[in-house]
Formats: sequence, C-alpha cells, structure tokens
Amino acid sequence: MWGLIYQLKSVWKDKFCIMSFLLPILVAVVLHFIGTIDLSSLGELHFGALENNLSAETISWLERYGPVITYQTMEELTAAIKEPSTDIIGVETDGNSIKTMVAGDELDIFQQAADTLPLLYADWENTEQINVSILERPDILAGLQNVFIALTLIVAMFMGCTFNAMNIISEKENGVELINQILPMTHSQYVIQKIFVGFVCGCLSAVMTACICFRLPPTSMLLMLTLIILSAFIAALIGLFIGKFSENLMVGVVYVKIVMIVFMAVPLLSYLLGANGLILTLCYFVPSSATFEGVMNLTNSAEPMIAKDMLILMAHCIVWFLLYLSISKQQKKNE
Repeated sequence: MWGLIYQLKSVWKDKFCIMSFLLPILVAVVLHFIGTIDLSSLGELHFGALENNLSAETISWLERYGPVITYQTMEELTAAIKEPSTDIIGVETDGNSIKTMVAGDELDIFQQAADTLPLLYADWENTEQINVSILERPDILAGLQNVFIALTLIVAMFMGCTFNAMNIISEKENGVELINQILPMTHSQYVIQKIFVGFVCGCLSAVMTACICFRLPPTSMLLMLTLIILSAFIAALIGLFIGKFSENLMVGVVYVKIVMIVFMAVPLLSYLLGANGLILTLCYFVPSSATFEGVMNLTNSAEPMIAKDMLILMAHCIVWFLLYLSISKQQKKNE
C-alpha cells in the first residue's frame, strides 16, 4: 500500500506526466466546443456590386446563391474583391448579361462559380422552369471530429506508458532502482506497483476525455470503458519495456515519442486509406489499431460490433505481460 502511495506522489512531481494527463482533456474540451460551431457559412458565395448598377431582379436572383453587398464606388468594390480575407465575387452589368470579377487568390470552388455565373444568368428564363430540390448540407467536421476524438483518447490512454517509463528511468538515474532490489519486495509486487499507477492515471484521463466528447447510451459506455481499461493496461505495460531498456531520460523520451507516433499513425493511415485484408491484419499488431477501430464503431454505429477489437486487445495484454515477465526472469538469471 505504501509503495502505491509513493508511486502516486511521484506522479505529481513529474511535470511530463501531469502534462500527459491534462493535455487530452484540454483537447477534448476544444473538440467539444468546435463541434458546436456552425462552419457552413464558410462555403457560401458572397457577391459585390456597384450601387444602382444591377437591376432589382438581378440582385434578387443573385441572393438565391448568397448575400449581395453593394458599394458606392468601383475603388471600394475592387478593394473588397482583392482583400485576401474574403472571397467576394464582383458582379456588374454587361449589356443584357452580367460579368464577374475575382482577385485570383480565391479557392477553386469560388473561381469556378464566378466563371459559371454569367452562363447561368444567360439561361435564367429556362432555369426558372426547373424543379430544384435542396438537400440538407452535411456536417463537414462530423466525420473528422470523431477521428480526432479517437486519437485524443489514444493519447489519454498512453499516459500510463509515459508515467511508467519516466518513473523507472528517473529511479535508475537517482539510484532508487538499487534500493528497490534489496527491499523485501517480490518482483510481482514491483511490477504491480509500476503498472497500477500508470494504468489508473491512463484510465482516468481517457474516461474524462470520453465523458467530455461523447454522449453514448449506457451499453455503449460500458463497451467504451472496457476498451479504455484494456488499452490503458497495454500502454502501462509498454511503459515498463521503455523504462527497462532506456539508458537515460533522453533515450526514454525518444522511445516514448516514437511509440506514440506509431500508435497514432498506424490506425489513422489504416482508416484513411481503407486498409483491408493482410494489411489490416498487420495493423492489428499495433494495439492502438483495435482501440481506434472500436472507438470509431461505437461513435458511428447504432449497433456497434467490437468483440473482435476486444479480443485483439486482450491478446495484446496477455502477450505483452508474459513477454515482460519472461524478459525480467531471464535478466535475473543472467545476473
């Protein structure tokens, strides 16, 4: 018990661990508020015209596609079009038709709209007879937000790896490891102490992140909690490996960063590229791939099927744990 209390005190002394614990929660808060912002207006067309240059019918026609802003002079209109922060399309009368003006630094979609607008205006009378169905605009950030949340959860679960690695390395450098070797403490007790605190902190960080980001039904929340527990346990185990094989703090930080990049990059690339077959099977050798897939299924499906992901994570838990024990026993024999 006192050993666990000592390990908990070590957490609050390590700024790196505190940052690893709080960062996913802060990112989750930011993602939560971004999800409430309506960005649909960013893709809306905006038109600029000289005062008394366009007819009321033309202005009314343009307002079907976006707001029309009138300017008193050509200099004001030109300045508004050239303003880098805007995508205003200038419109003025050209005989019986209209012509458009753009600065050239707009997005392609706005430049194409400017090129097409005079042609649409020329067929104005014909287009009046066409039946138009307005479809609901999809949320551009809906899918990406779930991806960001899943990656943030992986980082939160990774906190246990960071703590265990940094804690063991600091004990090596301070000579505490030598003291641990002569204390009346079995190797299993030592492993439990090291895993427990990192595992608990990783779980807490991930649970708080999930509560901020998700509003899931009770069944899905239980499944999410299971994913978090399994993933946090694996992360804590990997932290033991990094701490054991790192010679100093700088080497440990490099290992932690490499593992974190792999944990985030492999599932993300697998998802974006639509990996399947043998490639997907190879991706499952990185435990975060199953975690990412399970989180995405829970958020995107009304009836999530994550049994396969849980089995993969359980297999990782057993394999990594037995591997650590075997390596530790082998090192003791060699000593």
